[in-house]
Amino acid sequence: MRLIVLAGAFVILWFLALQILLPIGIRLSHDGVGDPGAPANPRMALKLALATVAAATMWMIFYTLVLLRVIDI
Repeated sequence: MRLIVLAGAFVILWFLALQILLPIGIRLSHDGVGDPGAPANPRMALKLALATVAAATMWMIFYTLVLLRVIDI
């Protein structure tokens, strides 16, 4: 059960970090080709990598608090 909670915490933190990072640095494409609301260069690989690093950092803090018995799961 503890492993499921820790894995679930990582997934939640990852999606939270991704949702925060998605709108950063978006420039709309104004070249007249395709959807005018679509971003010109979304840089998804960079955002996925940054979300993973941010989630891992937040998860390590969470896990440290669990190990120190500040948070009981």
